[in-house]
Amino acid sequence: MSSVAGQGDARTGTTAGPFALASRVRPLGDGTFTAELPGAWTVRGRPHGGFLMALLARTAMAAHSGGSGAPLVDPLAVSAQFLNPPSVGPVLLRTEVRKAGRQATVVSVHLEQRGKTCVEGVVTTGRLPRERAAWADLPNVSAEPPGNAVEVASLPLASVFKLTTACDIRLDPNGAGFLHGHVGDPLRLRLWVRPRAEPVDPLFALVAGDINMPLTFNLGRFGWTPTVQMTALLRSRPSPGWLRVLVESKAVHGPWFDSDATVIDATGRLIAQARQLALSAIG
Repeated sequence: MSSVAGQGDARTGTTAGPFALASRVRPLGDGTFTAELPGAWTVRGRPHGGFLMALLARTAMAAHSGGSGAPLVDPLAVSAQFLNPPSVGPVLLRTEVRKAGRQATVVSVHLEQRGKTCVEGVVTTGRLPRERAAWADLPNVSAEPPGNAVEVASLPLASVFKLTTACDIRLDPNGAGFLHGHVGDPLRLRLWVRPRAEPVDPLFALVAGDINMPLTFNLGRFGWTPTVQMTALLRSRPSPGWLRVLVESKAVHGPWFDSDATVIDATGRLIAQARQLALSAIG
């Protein structure tokens, strides 16, 4: 049995793909793990926030299982405070099981680099439901990208949005006025995303919940837009295919703005919800 969490899924017998390998963690004992933050999962040279959320979740799942192989639990909720932006390279993850229950286990995860805490997270693990939702009120987003959807890898911003090398990301140009130098569109974007060379899973849904470029681009605010706090809820396991994402903001006050993402799979099932508070560039 592998001692590296993230090598594959014991429930399906699948071999790990690029995302699973990039987010794998290695146990050191006493609830500590190491990981390597890769350059392919960065924006402006810094590790992507959704990828860090997935790394926290994978670490908590490994801690739940004692660090041996692929754990038979799912992430249910991930909440993170982004204290200092980490760099590409090795990191240390310290975990503590705060509650061990029959339905849910709560694990704190601190990501450290060069002796400094970069991200403090709390992850709730358990088992995602298999049945369909008894009730849902979801946005109307087509199951597949429309014919005029823009492949983000073809845009100039792909030079800093390195995720396009690891993910196939499509953007609905309707409402994305920043693509054409237009300012004033509502802060609402529709995207479709899937990892390259592997199926979607709940951990990748955490990436999808942060896959968009900053909504404040539609206000003409470009530049570094750091996430300060993010909370994501995982609702069910995704079916194969595109994950469709609707992202919108309720208000921008000074540099502060919120960003809410709803992630839906190819069958129309709600997979994840993510809300973050972020700082936008002004001027």
